[in-house]
Amino acid sequence: MSNEEATTKRALSRRLFLHGTGVAMALPWLESAAVWGAPLTGKPTPSTPPKRFVVQFMGTGISPNNWWAKGEGAQMELSSCLAPLEPLKTKLNVISGLYNKPSTGVGIHPGMTGGILSGAPLTRGAVLHGGISMDQVLAQKLGQDTVQPSLVLSCEKPLTGYHESNFSMAYSSYISWQDADSPVPSEVYPSLAFDSLFDNNGNQRLESVLDRVGSEAASLRRKISREDRGKLDEYLNSVREVEKRAQKLRAEMFKAAENAKSKGKPLVAMKRPDDGLPEDLREHMRLMCDIVALAIQTDKTRIASMLMCRDLSGLFYPFLNVNDGHHIASHSDNSEGYQRIVHHYVTQLAYLAGKLDAMPEGDGTTVLDNTGILWLSNMFSGSQHDNSHLPILTVGGMGGTLKTGRVLNYRDKGEENRRVCSLYLSLMDRMGVQLDHFGDASTRLANF
Repeated sequence: MSNEEATTKRALSRRLFLHGTGVAMALPWLESAAVWGAPLTGKPTPSTPPKRFVVQFMGTGISPNNWWAKGEGAQMELSSCLAPLEPLKTKLNVISGLYNKPSTGVGIHPGMTGGILSGAPLTRGAVLHGGISMDQVLAQKLGQDTVQPSLVLSCEKPLTGYHESNFSMAYSSYISWQDADSPVPSEVYPSLAFDSLFDNNGNQRLESVLDRVGSEAASLRRKISREDRGKLDEYLNSVREVEKRAQKLRAEMFKAAENAKSKGKPLVAMKRPDDGLPEDLREHMRLMCDIVALAIQTDKTRIASMLMCRDLSGLFYPFLNVNDGHHIASHSDNSEGYQRIVHHYVTQLAYLAGKLDAMPEGDGTTVLDNTGILWLSNMFSGSQHDNSHLPILTVGGMGGTLKTGRVLNYRDKGEENRRVCSLYLSLMDRMGVQLDHFGDASTRLANF
């Protein structure tokens, strides 16, 4: 074991966990117990909350006529699609005009998506080759400080085969890439994502994680302040609620696996919901957001990405009274139906951000104040397949390093000054990772 590995192991061993058979539960910030590397002393031990970074991605663009913001701060006016973010306006940035140059002029869909977080040109044909995504740069640089370097989730299974543009469909299916040649495998089943959150394994995996850590939780309650006991109880109750929903979906996944086996098919070849994924997308997406929120709150990981729907998405929205699947609906991107779809995805961002903002942390701040959430799509207009500029939002203050409550427009700043990779360099700076260049950019985004 190297000295660096030994130091990391000692730091993690000092983290405050609740343990049970086959399970380890990290804890959120508590005033009377520093949970980020300091031993429990029974006295207040101030510690600086870590910074975190989360990406949410929606494929095939937004509703152009219904995507705008005006003004700043609490007086910011939001379009109908951005309306779910109304309570978070002072912690929001609406960014327009940025583009990913290597993905322009190469053909629609996969070529517009596979490098969305890397700014790297993609290779056509059988060999995947692009670039490491910025979330995974952060995971490689900062992941040694947490149990899990990053959490990569998806609410839709990946595509296989090739697009008519001769790009692999893998480029349409993944936004997180661990290197130039390999996407990070994404977890699509909520029950398995829940298991990874609590290292839930072994023959007791189907039993409640809370029941297994109950004795240690009771012991901890006796050592912390009254206020922290309330925070601990609230946290454990939220875990219980997520666990119940995850266990229900676990049963559906097991049933689907048996059905697939009886038909002689792999589970991945089954269509939704026969593959065990929730038929109601609202439950799937909310549960994935809840899992990310718990992971960020407890410092299980500081880096997460969520592919809410992939490029060329086949998801359907009966609860929105939309008959077409996502991809076809995007070809009428200013229709009322697609406007409702976009509103739905912005609602998921607002839900996650709102949960983080309701979690107190440190001296008068919230988890959201110490987090940056990046929301984006690979196109501005699906009807035009236009990615000459991208819809981008950020929510959260990144530890007070990011000014918020702004509408930023770079459309007339010139091509060299509106590269999305300049935004990525600026975001990575705020996470404490400084690079000379990334993707096709070597300068930071002006006025960000």
